[in-house]
Amino acid sequence: MKVNVKKLCDGAKLPAYGTPYAAGADLYACEGAEIPAGQTVFLHTGIAVELPAGTVGLVYARSGLACKQGLAPANKVGVIDCDYRGEVMVALHNHGEKARRVEAGERIAQLVIAPYYTASFCEAEELSATVRGEGGFGSTGKN
Repeated sequence: MKVNVKKLCDGAKLPAYGTPYAAGADLYACEGAEIPAGQTVFLHTGIAVELPAGTVGLVYARSGLACKQGLAPANKVGVIDCDYRGEVMVALHNHGEKARRVEAGERIAQLVIAPYYTASFCEAEELSATVRGEGGFGSTGKN
């Protein structure tokens, strides 16, 4: 799949896969930033993408950055619609107890491109019955 990427700043790096079978391509910080403990900072990647119609870009945490340094996307999963042409930004939250520095060129998140369905929502008086029914949070697997 071809994805056009426009660099918006001199230090921008194209997304890159770490291994041939990696699902997520690394996103890089275009400039350095200090992220205070317990705070969120919007980091520039310096790129805009042209995703194919029928796909979505999902921005996930990098496991090493999240587990070892406590830095993860504030919105848990960012969504890049295929018609969006603005800069890809990462709202990185510092879950740690001390400030963390992100350097320009550092990997800050990963981008997974996936297909999606667009639904036609129809109001209904009743929904079909299932074994689960209206059981919500934590209700499955209980006797």
